[in-house]
Amino acid sequence: MTDFIQLPPTLSLPDLIKELEGELCVNEPMAKHTTWRIGGVADWFYKPAHLEDLMAFLLCLPDDYPLFFLGLGSNLLVRDGGIRGIVILTSGLLNEINQIDENTLRVEAGVSCAKIARFSVKAGLTGAEFLAGIPGTLGGALAMNAGAFGGEIWKLVGKIEVFDQHGQHYYRSPNDYQVSYRSVKMPENEWFAAANLVLQADADAATMGQAKIKALLQRRNETQPIGLPSCGSVFRNPPGDYAARLIEQAGWKGRHVGDAYVSEKHANFIINQDQATAADVEKLIEQIQIDIEEKYGISLKLEVHIVGEAI
Repeated sequence: MTDFIQLPPTLSLPDLIKELEGELCVNEPMAKHTTWRIGGVADWFYKPAHLEDLMAFLLCLPDDYPLFFLGLGSNLLVRDGGIRGIVILTSGLLNEINQIDENTLRVEAGVSCAKIARFSVKAGLTGAEFLAGIPGTLGGALAMNAGAFGGEIWKLVGKIEVFDQHGQHYYRSPNDYQVSYRSVKMPENEWFAAANLVLQADADAATMGQAKIKALLQRRNETQPIGLPSCGSVFRNPPGDYAARLIEQAGWKGRHVGDAYVSEKHANFIINQDQATAADVEKLIEQIQIDIEEKYGISLKLEVHIVGEAI
């Protein structure tokens, strides 16, 4: 169980931030903020009004107060017991994207991956079209080295802007991070604010890029259960194989625990059919992992991030 660091007894969180502009909610249902539509309550949920408001909010907090930064809520399972501490919503906040030279975009962490793809081709740049198939924000994509259709976000990254729990803002290099397939090791108590994406200028990017994005989205719609509550891909692909192929071959399509079902369309997606709980999803994940290990000797690793406390 996560330790909950109590505020000083003479202070309350509303008192600490009463001069700020953001919105503070108590016992906020995380099911409202995840693409799986699953999750218990967060003790506190803060929606900053702007970046300066976020920095001021962080300065109000005691050191080491537990924080969780939330984007679009994809690739995330919040357990039924919820999240202790404070969830801070960045989606809609860090949402600026600008071209700063011939090949480079500066993108803030709350910008959706789909928006990056569209913006880049309109700017005559190529290399980011694959981001159209990733249902999240840049911040989440950086945190997990997100990829789709053969592309990975960190292959594009130049300078990175970060901030810490004390509201300090500074720069890092890609060399400061250990990046691998769907995994990034980064300093604790530090979060992405923005990154420079280095792309290739191409006179045909606007036309060819739009066509490529359209083809990628059509392929995604044909092969994935778009429009149904899921987190995206649940498992990482094992070396030289595909998680979906193994799960389908093992006969898991359509099987369920409670209202959590393995998609009939794509076996690496788990769907919330109606009122699935996080416990349903975790149990289904565990059963699939055990079965694949027993049948094929392959340990499926999670791509989805599981956070919070069980009931």
